Order: sequence, then structure tokens, then C-alpha cells
Amino acid sequence: MDRERLVARFFELVRVDSETRHEREICDLLKDQFAAFGLEAEEDDAAQRTGHGAGNLFVWLPASPGLESAPAVLFTCHMDTVTPGKGIRPRLDEDGYIRSDGTTILGSDDKAGLAALLEALHVILEEKRPHGPVQIVITVGEEAGLVGARAMDPARLKAKYGFALDSNGPVGDIIVAAPTQAKIDIVVRGKTAHAGVNPEDGISAIQVAAKAVSRMPLGRIDAETTANIGRFEGGGPTNIVCDYVKLEAEARSRNQAKLDRQVAAMREAVETAAREAGAEAEFHSEIIYPAFSFTDDDEVVRLAKAAIEAVGLTPRTLPSGGGSDANIFNGKGVPTVNLAIGYEHIHTTREQIHVDNLVKTAELVLALVAEAAKR
Repeated sequence: MDRERLVARFFELVRVDSETRHEREICDLLKDQFAAFGLEAEEDDAAQRTGHGAGNLFVWLPASPGLESAPAVLFTCHMDTVTPGKGIRPRLDEDGYIRSDGTTILGSDDKAGLAALLEALHVILEEKRPHGPVQIVITVGEEAGLVGARAMDPARLKAKYGFALDSNGPVGDIIVAAPTQAKIDIVVRGKTAHAGVNPEDGISAIQVAAKAVSRMPLGRIDAETTANIGRFEGGGPTNIVCDYVKLEAEARSRNQAKLDRQVAAMREAVETAAREAGAEAEFHSEIIYPAFSFTDDDEVVRLAKAAIEAVGLTPRTLPSGGGSDANIFNGKGVPTVNLAIGYEHIHTTREQIHVDNLVKTAELVLALVAEAAKR
């Protein structure tokens, strides 16, 4: 493993602006890097389907001679970042951490995964290490609700199991369960009236929506379930009774029955408040991504644990309260776990990653490829 080359590759990636919806430049850079390895990165039609700046990339590394029958293993990262992610200036500090200058994020979510994956691929090809078939999928729009992975054609996926390099926590952690998410849009329609002359003739959509929210179970519902109101908007001049409010919300659970009950409770709160006031309400709920759950006995988990032990770390399996592209890959038929790669304080200007974690993640990719070739 070339530590300096890996750090330089990471710096090159994070210096490319790639806030979600603006992935064109980083997509083209990645195509060039795969081409330098003699590999073609096929771009799908996700840009046209999602409105993002580029499509998802699919790369296929054929097996070494004699290992064609080994199970194909998939690695996935995403190429987009959150904001503020323009003009990132990374620096390597004396304590071994890489940070930005403090005015932007760093972008290790998920360019640390990308850098480690590219370094591992470099080593495999340079040293001609034996390997089974490997598929690499780099997605767009992960930070915008997994839209790139959701737009992906499942017929393109050829692997027996997959590994997302996209979780916080120490290298060695394996996310074996994550929730499904329902995206909820609510509209309340009241009736205008003069707020000072005849307010009793109006129906305040703000008041109705506020009553509905006050009756909803929100926050931490139980160990598997959460719910949140993310946006509450509407209104106008104070001398007019507001007749329109829109809310955006979500509910998550690792248990589908619990999610269904949570969504039903939120719907009931809205409809009851509207009925009591004589208002109208619209409630729309859509499943954005499915849940997944594995046990320590599942093959994808056993492979991950073996590889983690092979690089001298102690594996730990745990659930997550958040979604990732791993949810989508599972939903499209490829058993996939999400692996921690050691980044810290993501989605903030305090984001950082230690160089040792970049190196360990690259070593873990190599170990996963080697373990898969044995099966």
C-alpha cells in the first residue's frame, strides 16, 4: 500500500467540487482514473432520470485466470457531497488527521471510500494479485435521498454480495441493519378572512397544522423507529388568516409494521385536526428505500468479518438509524452491508479523517477481494 499515493489521490478527489446535483466534473475525473487502469467506466442514464449532473458509473474487473467461478463481489461509494463543498482546501495536520481549512466540509463522505477503493484497485492491478470478478458502482445523488441508486437498473448488477464503503465509526464496524424510510408530504387548506375584522370567518391552516403536529408521536419512538417534521411553511401578511400550509416529514423504522403504524398515526393526527376545524388536508406517504437486516451467520457478514480480522482488526456488527445506498442495493437483490471507514464529524466544517483509516480501508478492500476469491 502506497500511503503517500493514497493521500495524494484523496486530496485530488476532495479538491473537485461535487456538491449533490453537480457531479459532472468528479464523474469525468473518475472515468479518467479507471481508464488509466485499463478499465471502462460505463455511465448510466441516472442524470436524465434524476436531474443530477451525471449518471452512476459501473466498472467490471474480470477475474484472474482460474478464478472465473469465484463469486463476484461488489463495492460501492458515492461521488457527491453535501454543502458547503465548493473550493475545499484539504490539509494534513501533524496529528495525522486530514481536515479542510474550516470554511467547508472535507468531503471524506464519501471520497475517503473512493480513494481507498481506487488505491486497492491500483495495488491489485500493479501487483497482479489473484482475484475473482469485481464490480464497482459509483453513485450520484446519495446525499439527495439515494436518488442515483434508486434510478439504477438492477439488471446491471452482477455480484453475489456487496460492500458499501460509506459509514462513520471505526474501521471494522459492519452495519448489518438499517431502516426503511417513508417520505411524507402534508398540505392543509383553510379559509382566508380578515384577521382583525372577522377572524371567526376564517380557518387558519397554521393553527390546524400546529394542532396536528402537536398530536403526532415524533422523535425517538422506540429502538427501531423515529419520526421528524423537517419543514413547516406557509402564511403571509399578519392581517390575513392563513389558508395554506405545507409540511415535509419523514418516518423510519427497521420494522415495517412499526413504520406502517407510525405513518398511520401521523395521518390520523392530520385528518382529525382538519376535520375538527372544517379544513381540508392532503397526506401523501412514499417509501423512499427499503430496510435491510442480516445476522452474523449470513454469508456477506461472515465474509466481512473474515476480511476485517485478516487486516488485524476486530469486527463489530451493529444496526444504523440512517439509510445509505446499501439499502437500495439490498432492495435490488444484492445482499450488501455498509462498512465503517473512519471518517468523523461528517456534514460539518469540522469533518476529518485520519490517514491510518484511509490506509486500513484500502487494506480492507484488498482483504475482501482476497476472501471472496477463496469462496
